[in-house]
Amino acid sequence: MDRPIGMFDSGFGGLTVARALIDLLPNEHLVYIGDTGRYPYGPRPQAEVREFARQLAWSLVKDHEVKAVVVACNTASAAAIDDLKAELPVPVIDVVEPGADALVRTTRTGHVGVIGTVGTIGSGAYDRAVAATGAQVQLTSAACPGFVEFVERGQTEGEEIRILAERLLAPVHDAGVDSLLLGCTHYPYLARTIGEVMGPDVVLVSSADETAFAAREVLGRLGLLRADGGEPARHTFLSSGDISWFADLGGRLLGPELRNAEQWHHH
Repeated sequence: MDRPIGMFDSGFGGLTVARALIDLLPNEHLVYIGDTGRYPYGPRPQAEVREFARQLAWSLVKDHEVKAVVVACNTASAAAIDDLKAELPVPVIDVVEPGADALVRTTRTGHVGVIGTVGTIGSGAYDRAVAATGAQVQLTSAACPGFVEFVERGQTEGEEIRILAERLLAPVHDAGVDSLLLGCTHYPYLARTIGEVMGPDVVLVSSADETAFAAREVLGRLGLLRADGGEPARHTFLSSGDISWFADLGGRLLGPELRNAEQWHHH
């Protein structure tokens, strides 16, 4: 199955998912679109995010002939996942469900937390996904406005972000959660600070890693994984915004694969 796996995100956060996928499935071709020309999605109305998600997903299917679409953005997943699953002709893998499944598997006390953007938390997507697992857990959610902006500036540590984290994480910290889902694909870049604020007894669960596992499971079950051998895997990174910014910050966040980023045009 030589067709690539397609992924899209509002910008850079999904690169954590791309990194996890490349590491877990090194044989797979990958096409990633970062919609940096229209990011961030977090503050936008859900209907608008849904429309952007449909444009990006259909571009992957039509222009790049992908065999599956990974929605590597929690805000877009929350807004559009049901529509995409209903209308796309290929399997759709989102970041919300795998994260929720891993969260309820990880907890020992049943007190779990999730952090995300205002749009993701406000959508109730994680409340629904955790409820759908059937696990008897108590979920505390907290929106973390500002986290994404720090990451996008390339600032992932320091006093400023620690003070912000202490304030924003107070609801999940005070609820005594033992497992915390990083419900935004940008947040693994802040894992050290988040971990320090939450303390050593709290397990951080990454949407990115869990989504890569889910992709492997779905593609394997459908017989769509690419075999060993043959030409090396191609990784194509496209951006709707400033290419040099995408290649520079993306390269620092993901690695050298981003050096050859190309422009994505919405048809």
